[in-house]
Amino acid sequence: MSDSPTLALSKALINQPSVTPEDLNCQPMMIDMLEPLGFECETMQFEDVRNLWARKGQAGPLVCFAGHTDVVPTGPVEEWTHPPFAAKVVDGMLHGRGAADMKGSIAAFMVATERFVKKHPNHKGSIAYLITSDEEGPSINGTVKVIEALEARNEKIQMCIVGEPSSTTLCGDTIKNGRRGSLGAVMTVKGIQGHVAYPHLAKNPIHLAMPALTEMTQEEWDQGNDFFPATTFQISNFNGGTGATNVIPGAAEIVFNFRFSTELTEQELKDRTHAIMDKYGFDYHIDWKLSGHPFLTAEGSLVEAAVKAIKDVTGINTELSTSGGTSDGRFIAPTGAQVLELGPINATIHQVNEHVSVNDLEQLTVIYERILENLLVD
Repeated sequence: MSDSPTLALSKALINQPSVTPEDLNCQPMMIDMLEPLGFECETMQFEDVRNLWARKGQAGPLVCFAGHTDVVPTGPVEEWTHPPFAAKVVDGMLHGRGAADMKGSIAAFMVATERFVKKHPNHKGSIAYLITSDEEGPSINGTVKVIEALEARNEKIQMCIVGEPSSTTLCGDTIKNGRRGSLGAVMTVKGIQGHVAYPHLAKNPIHLAMPALTEMTQEEWDQGNDFFPATTFQISNFNGGTGATNVIPGAAEIVFNFRFSTELTEQELKDRTHAIMDKYGFDYHIDWKLSGHPFLTAEGSLVEAAVKAIKDVTGINTELSTSGGTSDGRFIAPTGAQVLELGPINATIHQVNEHVSVNDLEQLTVIYERILENLLVD
């Protein structure tokens, strides 16, 4: 029996070893499918990152499918049961790197769009694709650059579906209708190097920082709200020392991160952090990096269309959630677009033996098609 269009395209995409920032032949394959449907396809190259902006129609509303063709590295290839870049179906599961995150979603996008356009050639509004090969990497020359280019020519996305794997146990059981903000920091604490036997002649930066960091871990930053959990603070790295057992280090480096709700701003987090550090009177410097502001699509036509589509196709009453990490939705939402993430089950993403249910991809294709119908057909 031949593969369905969604499965065939999923396999073709997975077979491209497009580890960040490579796209290889993924976006050209998409262009070959989209142009015959009436899409104008524009390749946007920024440094070593290839991006695709494809659009059909000029009227509003503009509904955009957003995603990425790059994947994370495989890890030890010998630990994979099946080769990571040779897609294979076993017991109803499609195996391969990117199967769930997110080449399967892209294939479902594409087939859903093809079916929709053929059924509704005179649909209202416009459909677009924003695809990057830089989502799993530094995210510098990908979606954010495309959005800057679109904004510069006043081309506005009204509604955006990001194909990130949002589901937990059943396809469609969870929609991510927002994400927490992410504020990272590297703090350098300066001390005075010396011999451990003569601590009075030295100043241990680890000891200096510990009370302040303890207070940071015990601080209640906020209590969250109806849509977001409370803001969290986590230390991910703590480096200090020369490697010798008898030397007090002269400096220490602490890497930490806030995942924050809409209750707080980036500046408030910085101010409160500095206030705590300053209380303890040690010499420090912090380099901050904002990866993304929190965003939320609490309600609106896109959420309504997606919830209804999932209910109609699966019978599930989907849950709206803002949990998890960041996605490229953080670059799209600030333009005023309604943004949600809807994709397959995320249980194996970034793992060895990543896989996704073939039936889920077929179901997802129908859900995406139904969302387009809910939004673009009177």
